[in-house]
Amino acid sequence: MAWTSDTQEHYWLNDKQELVCNGHAELCDRKYGNVTFLGAHDSFAFSTNPFALSRTQEVNLTEQLNLGARLLQAQSHMNNGKLHFCHTSCGLFDGGSVADYLRTVKTWLDKNPNEVLTFIFTNPENISVSEVWKPVFEETGMAELAYVPPSPVMSREDWPTLREFIQSGKRVIVFLDKGADNRTNPEREYILPQFKMVWEDPYNPTDASFPCTVDRTAGPLTPTDQLYLINHNLNFDILPFFHPGFKIPDRLNTPRTHGIYSIYTHAMNCAAIMNEKNPNFVLTDFTNVGQAMAAVNFLNGFEA
Repeated sequence: MAWTSDTQEHYWLNDKQELVCNGHAELCDRKYGNVTFLGAHDSFAFSTNPFALSRTQEVNLTEQLNLGARLLQAQSHMNNGKLHFCHTSCGLFDGGSVADYLRTVKTWLDKNPNEVLTFIFTNPENISVSEVWKPVFEETGMAELAYVPPSPVMSREDWPTLREFIQSGKRVIVFLDKGADNRTNPEREYILPQFKMVWEDPYNPTDASFPCTVDRTAGPLTPTDQLYLINHNLNFDILPFFHPGFKIPDRLNTPRTHGIYSIYTHAMNCAAIMNEKNPNFVLTDFTNVGQAMAAVNFLNGFEA
C-alpha cells in the first residue's frame, strides 16, 4: 500500500496504484446503494463482562471499526441535560455522551481517509435536530465529513459511488429514525430521515432462520427503491411465557449466527422480496465474533 496526494487529500493506493475504497479497489466505482456494509448494533454498548446483560458488543468502537464495521448504530437519550447513547435507558446501560462517541469515530476516520461510514441513530425521545443533534456534530468536527444529498429523498440508485464520497471529503452518511423529517433547509441538511430512505426487517429477532419482511418504512419510495438493513442480531427471550417478555442478545450462539451460511441465508430471504438486491447493511451484535465480515465480503462479490 502507498500514499498519494490528490487536491491535497491523502488516499491509500494498492500495489496496482488503484484507489482503495473500504478495503477494496473494486468497490470504488460501485454506488453506495449497491454495496453491503457490516454494521454494529448499539455500538456504544460494549463490555467484556459476560454478566452485563445489556451489552451488545464486547470490543470498543475503535476495534469495531478496525474489524470492518462501516455502519455504526446507536440509541440516544438525554441524561443530565446532555445527549447520551444509552441502551433503552441510561440507568440500564450508559455509553457516555454522543460528543465523546463522535470524537472517537472522527479520530479513526482522520487516520483512515479511504473509508465511507454510515451512522444510523435512533431518537426515541424526539430530541431536536437543530437545537441538540446538529450542535454536537458541529462541535466534534463530524459535520465537516457529513454528506449532504442533492435531493431530500434519495433512491437506492441515486447515491454516489464510494470514490465520489471519498474524493469529496464528505464520506459520512447520517440517518436518524425520528426528528429529521421536518427539515427547514434540505439543501444543507446532513442528518437524514432514515425510514424515507432505509427500511429494516423485524428487530430483536429470535428465529435463527431469519425470515424477512419489511417492518419499518415511511415512504414515499417503495421498499425496492430504498436501501435496506437486515437485523442479524439474534436474541433470546429469557421470559418467554410473559408478555412482552425480556430479550437479551444470544451470545452463546453468536459464532453460528455470524457464520457465512446464516448471514447469506438471511440476505437471500430478503433479496427474494427485493428484486434480488442484497441488503445494504447487516446489523450484528458482538461484531468481533464469527465470520460476519467474511460474509459481507461474500455478498459484495469477494472471496469469503
